[in-house]
Amino acid sequence: MIISDESAVRLQPEEFRLLRDLISGYCGLYFEESSVYFLERRLQNRLEEKQLTSFLDYYYLLLYGQEKEEELGKVVDVLTTNETYFFREANQLKTFSEEIIPEILERKKARRTLRIWSAGCSTGEEPYTLAMIALEHRELLGWNIEIFASDISQRVLQTARKGLYGKSSFRSMEQYYESRYFHRIDSSRSQIDDSVRKLVSFGHLNLLQPEQWTILAHFDIIFCRNVMIYFNLESKKKMVENFHQKLEEGGFLLLGHAESLMNISTSFSLRHFRHDMVYQKPDAVAPGIF
Repeated sequence: MIISDESAVRLQPEEFRLLRDLISGYCGLYFEESSVYFLERRLQNRLEEKQLTSFLDYYYLLLYGQEKEEELGKVVDVLTTNETYFFREANQLKTFSEEIIPEILERKKARRTLRIWSAGCSTGEEPYTLAMIALEHRELLGWNIEIFASDISQRVLQTARKGLYGKSSFRSMEQYYESRYFHRIDSSRSQIDDSVRKLVSFGHLNLLQPEQWTILAHFDIIFCRNVMIYFNLESKKKMVENFHQKLEEGGFLLLGHAESLMNISTSFSLRHFRHDMVYQKPDAVAPGIF
């Protein structure tokens, strides 16, 4: 539903600050003062649906309402963009495939387990990409490969679990992968193969609520790409500290190319590979060496 400017409820400065701080505290999303109009437009329909006449009333609903958790989830859905596609950031994926996986193969050849976390997985293209790359490594045959993919948005997780994608998701994918791991449903949609889907499990998780992480085991690799760009400094530090705790010694943290740990954490080493640079949790026995 489109609301005209004449009938739109205006977001006042104090209301903006209250909502911004509440949302930031809940999930880490942070909006500068220049984002007043963005927040106003994105939340108009929520006020309309709840039959509220002010953003202050909406703030109190999010703070005290019986359905506050469900409504906060809807706020996240309308405020976040989930534009992604298969094989995004090719150089980083080459590093993952050609250098990181071989190191883990050598390190864990006795245990034969590989655990990866796609944090902020959106509609699933990233974890499915990682699964396809793993399946192409014949050396991993017989290994226990687990890829856990999480997001705070229930809406995108529903799409991810279906594994059904349109043409825009394939814009960076080689034809080989599309032919091998997808089944054409109709002229505009393709379904991902079960051999890929069985490696990936999806879960609803808030990256700023580590108490939700207690059921998670430790990971060899964490992908958290293009997520921290929406967070303020305090939230970034909190999240990275939690990632550090959930990584195996010698494990890797892969961020988006617009992100770094500068002024955020000194707990990771920056590894220079042929195609890209990646953060690594130092190994207590032999830092940076497998």
